[in-house]
Amino acid sequence: MDVSLTMWLVTILGLLALISVDFFIGRKPHDVSIKEAGIWTIVWIVLAAIFGVALLMAGESQASGEFFAGYITEKSLSVDNLFVFVLIMAKFAVPSQLQQRVLMFGVLIALVLRAVFIAAGAAIIANFSWVFYIFGAFLIYTAWKLIQEARSDEDEDDFEENRLLKSIERKFGVADRYHGTKLFIRVNGKRVLTPLMLVMLAIGTTDVLFALDSIPAIFGLTQDPYIVFTANAFALMGLRQLYFLIGGLLTKLVHLSYGLSVILGFIGVKLVLHALHESGVHVPEISTPFSLVFICGVLIVTTITSLIASRKQQRRAGQDKPETEPTAAEAEKDSIEA
Repeated sequence: MDVSLTMWLVTILGLLALISVDFFIGRKPHDVSIKEAGIWTIVWIVLAAIFGVALLMAGESQASGEFFAGYITEKSLSVDNLFVFVLIMAKFAVPSQLQQRVLMFGVLIALVLRAVFIAAGAAIIANFSWVFYIFGAFLIYTAWKLIQEARSDEDEDDFEENRLLKSIERKFGVADRYHGTKLFIRVNGKRVLTPLMLVMLAIGTTDVLFALDSIPAIFGLTQDPYIVFTANAFALMGLRQLYFLIGGLLTKLVHLSYGLSVILGFIGVKLVLHALHESGVHVPEISTPFSLVFICGVLIVTTITSLIASRKQQRRAGQDKPETEPTAAEAEKDSIEA
C-alpha cells in the first residue's frame, strides 16, 4: 500500500486525538464500572472496524484484509497480556481507583515501543529478506513455549519482580503506601518512589516483552508498516477498558494460551514459507483471507472450549465441596426427636 507522508501525518494526528480523548476520560482516578468499560470497548472496536472498512472502500481490499487479520491477532495477544497486568496489580495491591491510570501509562509506553520496533523491523525487512526465517523460528519457539507454560503445573498466580525493578527499589527506595497519583515523595529529606511509580515501571518493562512477540507476529501477516502500525494502535487503544470489562472472565479463558500458540505457530510457518518463496523456492504461500479465517476460527473454538472447561471445573468443585454442618436449630430439632 502506497502511503504518502501526508497520510502518515493525518493518521498519527488522528490517533493522538483518540489517545487524548481516552486520557481525558480517565484523567480523574475513579472506579470504572462495567457499563463504562463496555461502552468504550464497543466504541474502540467500532472505530477499528470503520478504519478497516474505509481501506476497503478506498479500493485497498488486500490492505483491509491484512488490517483486520493483524488487528484481531494483536487484540488476542493483548488479552493474553492482561493476565500479566492482573498479576502485577495484585502483587502491588493497586487501589481500584488508580488502576486505570496505571493501564493508561502502560498503553502509552506500549505504543511508543511498538512504533520504534515497527520502524526497526520495516527497515530490516527492506534490506534483509532472510530475517523472515528468524521471525518465523522465533514465533514457532514462542508457540512451543506457550504450550509448555500452559501445561506446566507450577503455580503462576504471582508476579515476580525482575532484576531491574529490584535494583531500582534498592537504589531509590519505595514508600510504604500509595500517595494518590504521585510518583515521587520525600521521606526524611530523601526522594523516594511511590508504589504507583514501581507498578508503572513493572508494566513498562513487561511491555517490552509483549512487543517482542507481537511485532514479528503481525509482520508475518503483512509487511506494510502503515498497516502494522495502525493495527497495533487500534488493538492497544481499547486495552484499558477491556481490562475492567473482562477482568473476571480472564480466569475462565483457560485454553487461550493454546489458541495463541496455534496462531503464533501458524504465522511462524507462514513466515518461513514466505522466506522460502523470496529465496526462489517454489512453495505455496498462505493468503491473507485464509489467515483471517484461520485466526478467527481458532479464537472462536478456543473461547468455546475454555468456557465449557471452566463450567466443568466449577461443577466438579461444587460436587467436591463438603456438605454444610447442620444449623443450631436443626441440631436442636434432631436432639428433641431423638
